[in-house]
Amino acid sequence: MRAGVDVGPTNTDAALVTRDGRVVATAKVPSAPEDPVAGVRAALGRLPRHELDGVAVGLRGAATAVTRRAGLRRVAVLRICGRSASAVRPLSGWPADLRAAVEAGAAIVDGGGGLGPEDRVPLDREAVRRFAGAVAGRAEAVAVVGLFAPLDGEQEREAAAIVRAELGEIPISLSADLGTIGLLERENATVLDAALSGFAAAVADGLAAALAELCPAAAVFVTRGDGTLMSLAYLARHPGLSLGSGPASVLRGAGALTGLADAVVADVGARRIRVGALAGGFPEVAVGGAEIGGVPIGVGLPGLIRVPRPFDPAELAEAVDRLQPAAGRLPLVVVGGGADAVPGGLHPEHGRTAGAIGAAVSPVGGQYERIVRLPDRSALPAATEAVAEEARAAAVRAGADPRHVEIIEVTDTPLAYLPGPFVRLRARAAGPPSPL
Repeated sequence: MRAGVDVGPTNTDAALVTRDGRVVATAKVPSAPEDPVAGVRAALGRLPRHELDGVAVGLRGAATAVTRRAGLRRVAVLRICGRSASAVRPLSGWPADLRAAVEAGAAIVDGGGGLGPEDRVPLDREAVRRFAGAVAGRAEAVAVVGLFAPLDGEQEREAAAIVRAELGEIPISLSADLGTIGLLERENATVLDAALSGFAAAVADGLAAALAELCPAAAVFVTRGDGTLMSLAYLARHPGLSLGSGPASVLRGAGALTGLADAVVADVGARRIRVGALAGGFPEVAVGGAEIGGVPIGVGLPGLIRVPRPFDPAELAEAVDRLQPAAGRLPLVVVGGGADAVPGGLHPEHGRTAGAIGAAVSPVGGQYERIVRLPDRSALPAATEAVAEEARAAAVRAGADPRHVEIIEVTDTPLAYLPGPFVRLRARAAGPPSPL
């Protein structure tokens, strides 16, 4: 048996599910907005007692912390690029209240891997030390962002080591771990990742303590924005990956309950309806990049259209139409606590707790993205396999069983605007949770 929990703004849902996806029992309790762990404990307490080998929790707390500007750590931002990318300063364009809640200083220092060895600019180590000294006592976390980190993250790691030597064991987020191309979006995501480190540590510790008491034999996971899971330790290291966690769980649950890999899903809540799409069994990400709290970020989040309640049927129909593919028409699946208010579409059994079911049946995931320079197209298979292997390793680090990890997606995109044969390679891997 595995249990899934979805911590929503109004209710916290729980579901007991067998390994083959059969729903045994569900429960729904009021959420405790300031204490998500208490909601998890209460919801699991309403399920029949069973020996569990895993518990997966869908969290919306990270997104709530950003939108409410609460529970965020103050972050110092170090950008490694020199003059080549210094026209727009870190945190430029952020909403004033979010910037005030997060900012603890910023610096731009010389360095950068460059497009090739001949373009490499040495890291200004002394400038990194001065940065660390300037933010000491103010910064609660640090974000390190290198201009060419998607090609080579070595200078980010070197800078992080210098900062840690100066400031001690402070949380440090590296943009190379996020892997997206656009500098500003990647930087924004890295800053939010660092800002959420306190939230993630508190939730991870709270869930570990609560579930060790309730189900001591169960491995504990948290859902992430791409519809897969990660361990509590992985959440503590990469808290930004939990952004979009709740909606992704709902989309996965809608697919599991209907057996559909491709569908449009309407999640009907007490205050609004969120409409998203499933593609290949996983959430379709926002086209053109995601935004949270007024900040564009380089992390893939489910693409959602929000319809306020009480809703206009024409407005809901328009949202559904906007998510339909160009060819054919996908079925509409209606789930959530207020699903009865929408008469059309498929209403699966247990749809009121789709988020909890989606968390329970999701695999553990990992992904890896890099820009590589190829001498010719014949080198593409070897480069692709190397990126796929890194994705497999990322899934194992997130808590997947290494014996059963599979590649679920590989893409290669030529980058025509860079000199030379550069290709953006991206791989995603997934597997069942590790029994250890």
